[in-house]
Amino acid sequence: MDTIWIVLIVVAVLIVWIVVIYNGLVGLRQNRDNAFADIDVQLKQRHDLVPQLIGAVKGYMEHERGTLEAVTNARQRAMGASSINDKISAEKDLSQALNGLSIQVEAYPDLKASANFMNLQTELADIENKLAAVRRFFNSATKELNISVQKFPNVLFAGMFGFKSESMFDLGEANRETMDKAPEVKF
Repeated sequence: MDTIWIVLIVVAVLIVWIVVIYNGLVGLRQNRDNAFADIDVQLKQRHDLVPQLIGAVKGYMEHERGTLEAVTNARQRAMGASSINDKISAEKDLSQALNGLSIQVEAYPDLKASANFMNLQTELADIENKLAAVRRFFNSATKELNISVQKFPNVLFAGMFGFKSESMFDLGEANRETMDKAPEVKF
């Protein structure tokens, strides 16, 4: 009789322990999903701003059609991406295309002096700053989830419940190289 009670208590403790692990992992996954929802809001604003920016640039840079098409195509891929990993990849491409556009704009002093273009550039810079902040939050939530999935004893049950390490939202190699360079200051 005593042995049965001991076995029941051990089984009950084991079940409670597994439920606590599962609920913790679910909470961390929800934090990550919520963090990406914040990124989605900023990405939507950026996607809405890109056509306006291209419209302002088009008249000045008509012979730079390839740059404008690259931005437009990258925006379309970013808007059509469905999974978090697809969105991360598509947004890297869009960021690269926008960086290429910024480089091309340097050759057009009249465009840089346009009030409409300057307002759009300011808006884009503001959105990019907000995106950087929400990406940091997303990466922090992803890191917490990944640590929890990989640490013992959670690792014993994480895979069984469908939890895995997730991707961070990073700049990508091309953007990282650009960020590592010191900015040029011209007077």
